[in-house]
This record gives sequence, structure tokens and C-alpha cells, in this order.
Amino acid sequence: MTHWVLHVDMDQFIAAVELLRRPELRGRPVVVGGDGDPTKRGVVSTASYEAREYGVHSGIPLRTAARRCPEAVFLAVDRELYQAASAKVMAALHEVEAVVEVIGWDEAFLAVQTDDPESSAREIQQRIRSATDLDCSVGIGQNKLQAKMATGFAKPAGVFRLTHASWLALLGERPTDVLWGIGSKTAKRLSGMGISTVLELARADPQALAAAVGPTTGPWLVRLAQGRDSATVTSAPHTARSTSRETTFQQDLEDWDRVRHEISVLVGHVAEDVTDRQRRAVRVVVKVRYAPFVTLTHGRALTAPSADVEAIEQAALAALDAFSSRRPVRLLGVRAELES
Repeated sequence: MTHWVLHVDMDQFIAAVELLRRPELRGRPVVVGGDGDPTKRGVVSTASYEAREYGVHSGIPLRTAARRCPEAVFLAVDRELYQAASAKVMAALHEVEAVVEVIGWDEAFLAVQTDDPESSAREIQQRIRSATDLDCSVGIGQNKLQAKMATGFAKPAGVFRLTHASWLALLGERPTDVLWGIGSKTAKRLSGMGISTVLELARADPQALAAAVGPTTGPWLVRLAQGRDSATVTSAPHTARSTSRETTFQQDLEDWDRVRHEISVLVGHVAEDVTDRQRRAVRVVVKVRYAPFVTLTHGRALTAPSADVEAIEQAALAALDAFSSRRPVRLLGVRAELES
């Protein structure tokens, strides 16, 4: 029996859950975000595959989504509905003979011992569908990274295996930001060093990268490009690394005294969340989105880990003071990074 890691990822989860209660919308472009009114400010939480064909994806403004896809149906976010559906999905996964590591509402890793991981993957798909009427994709790998990347090849509703033997053949010529863990900023920095593809990064000198981007990050990036990662799946409860709140304003805030007030309001909610999780914050990050749509962040560490609203507010306001521009603001956010 061989050890395999499976990554289960629900297909267009939020949109799919909405379609269960609105089956008449199947086949139509559906966008979920804000209160469902695309004339108001807000961002897309998720979009159906039909909407994605028009360039609609999570994170873009609802108004942009409406311009790109005028025929789309816009729905309000219903967090409780998605949480209930997620609970059913995870309950179905825990019925499988495997170690299950939940990593979000709609995805999890499973460790299985089998000589036929595809059969295990199809069994998981059947269990989830029977329990929820929802589809999922399953990636199979020799470690978590490979399983996670394999899921992209499996979508929608498929099964795909990615191993050390096939890693570079499938991913080598792709840009570095295709890898789980590499964002656009890191990819741009690597490109400036003459490293544009996964293959080039896999062949890079770890020590040279360590000197350029840090002693830990440099070698880690090379390992990532080589498809090397931990295969350990743990059943320990998922622990959030942060908690955040944000507000989009229908009218730009031009008075920065009002901006400071709104940051304090957000801090109050974040501090409640930190307390509810029975955790302590160690760092606070403030996000400011200027009009029309330029987003910047600044963070400040707390002097000591704390769940106290005043300590979190002090760090948040210090982070806010780091913003040099006092241009009109359309969105504010506060994120508390939590103690391990």
C-alpha cells in the first residue's frame, strides 16, 4: 500500500450552493457578492463558471462584473448557508478511512494508504455528492503541494494525479506564480532575476536565491518549484492564522478624522473576533483602498500578544499613520494576525 495525499476542492462552491436553492439559474452566469446589488460598491465573492468566461472572478468590483457580463444574475452573500453546506461536506469527508485536514470552507487534504488513489478519489466525490448534491475535484500527489496543484488539472469535477515524475513535464514551462505559495509580487521579483518559469526556478541555485530574497525564502522557493513539500496530513482542528473585517463605503471618505473613526469601529469588531476565538493578536494590518481602486497596506506589531481592544487599536492607528497619502478612501480593512 502506498501513501498518497488527496486534495479535495469544491467546484465553484458558493455559486454551487446558491444554485441548489435556485436551480432555475443553472447554465446562467451567476455572481455572488455584497448585498447582490451591482450598482453599489462591493466586490465579487465568487462567480459561476459561466460568468468566469466573461472575465468575472473573485475580488473584482461588482460594477466591473456587471460591465463585463451584463446578463449575469447577482446574488447577496449568505454566509450561514455556505457554513451549513461546508459542515455537510466535511462530515462526509470524515466518514472516509483517511486522515482529514480541513484547510477552509471548501477544501481539505486527506492522507490515504492505497494502491489505487483514483478509486479513493472517486469514492470521495460520490460521498460528497450523495450528502450535498455538490461536485468536487480531487487532486492526487505524493505530497500536499502536488495534490493541491493537481486539483487545478482536475477541475471541474475530475480526478488528476501529479507526482515527482510528471511535475516538471506538466509545470516546467509555466510562469512561477502558477505555484501554490508564489504571488505576483514574488514572481515579478524572480523575473527581475531572470527566473520566469517553474523549470528555471527549479534549477536555480538555492544559495544565490537565499542571498537575494532571504536565507529561508530562497531555498524554499527552489523546493517549491521542484515539487517538494511535506506529505504530513494532520487531523488537528483548522486554526485560523488571522481574523479581519473590512468596509466598502458607498461614498468616498475625504475626511481622515472620519477614516480614523472607521478604523476604530473595525478594530472593535476584530477584537471581538479575536476574543471569540480565544486567541491573542500579535500584529495588525490596515488596508486602505483609495478611490478609484488603488489598495495599500501597512502593519504594526503589538508590544505584546493581546486580545485587548485598546492594544489592537493602538497598533491599527499606528499602521494608519504610515499612509502618507490622504486621498479619498473607498474601503478600509483591519486584519489581526494571531499568535500561534
